[in-house]
Amino acid sequence: MNAHDHAEQEPTAVTLKAGHAARAESAAARAAALSHYVEQTSAGNADAVWKAAHAARVAAQALAVLSESEPDPAADSRCARNASASAAQASQMGQLVDGEAESSAQACRAALKASLTAGAAAGAKSLGTDESLNTEADAAERAAVAAAEAAGWIRPGEDIPGVATGVRSPELMSMMHL
Repeated sequence: MNAHDHAEQEPTAVTLKAGHAARAESAAARAAALSHYVEQTSAGNADAVWKAAHAARVAAQALAVLSESEPDPAADSRCARNASASAAQASQMGQLVDGEAESSAQACRAALKASLTAGAAAGAKSLGTDESLNTEADAAERAAVAAAEAAGWIRPGEDIPGVATGVRSPELMSMMHL
């Protein structure tokens, strides 16, 4: 194998962006569904409603930034990581309003694992380019979606209300490492 053959086997920035974008879109949709679920079932827990809505907004912002930017595996993977971390925060609010439900605890654990694997894929060693870490993050995201469906947080086919991204301040962008 020569250098030219090796370069052809490397995933391109465009290909990597598509994978990171799919993962970010899934996590943002999970966060939005959870925000809606928490709002509908919180029994007046305004704090949980606010935190879930904020998590959904931050996930939507990460997805918006990713969709507006040129392909850059490091930045794209950070956007996916941020969307996943926000979905994990929303999952914690889902678990909070569900109380002792085991399916909610499992869904929250799956969301946390998805967040951790997305963080590893975006980590300093690979900067979003490691295929095995990206594959692991993709699988963890699919598992988080399945667990959220099992918990009743996501109902396949149900329309999820859109989430406004709000104003993206420089402070928020800095916090998101963008």
